[in-house]
Amino acid sequence: MNEILCAMRLETERLIIRPYKESDLLESYELMQDAELLTYMHMDVLPMEPYEELFQWLLASYGDRFEGPFKYSFPIIAKSSGEMVGWCGIGELDFSRPDKELYCLIRRSDWGRGYAGEAAAALAAYGFDTIGLDRLHAKADPRNAASLRVLEKLGFSFSHILEGLDGDDRNCNGERMHVLSKESFQGRRQ
Repeated sequence: MNEILCAMRLETERLIIRPYKESDLLESYELMQDAELLTYMHMDVLPMEPYEELFQWLLASYGDRFEGPFKYSFPIIAKSSGEMVGWCGIGELDFSRPDKELYCLIRRSDWGRGYAGEAAAALAAYGFDTIGLDRLHAKADPRNAASLRVLEKLGFSFSHILEGLDGDDRNCNGERMHVLSKESFQGRRQ
């Protein structure tokens, strides 16, 4: 196991971000049952059995070392309620290895509260300061104005429109790719 990652606990003013644990399965599954929430995610609502397989993969990914290929996802917990309000992650950009991407999803009942930006900023800091990344990528559907605003506020710069992708990645064609350097992010934090 990646001991540094397993000990991770990021706290912001309103949120806690930590690795998943077995007891998160049901709450995580219920969060992912909202088809509208997945509009820009290129995935469908999954029945329990395939979701449980995905969840076990998430848990197993915590054994991957920072030096190799990795893709980690974490629950976002609201301090006020103790409820899972979403998830965020950092890891290999499948169609552009070894580039790393930052991603985030917030349940619809919590949209507009700033949780996505708060969680993404904390995870970006972890990626730069603890994992040792120099650059992060993020993609967003051009119709997803909320995600584009979050990327802008974090200091991501537009890079290009994705095109020419095939196979499992073809659904990303037309999305906007953004990049954030460690230096740019550090400058915004000061």
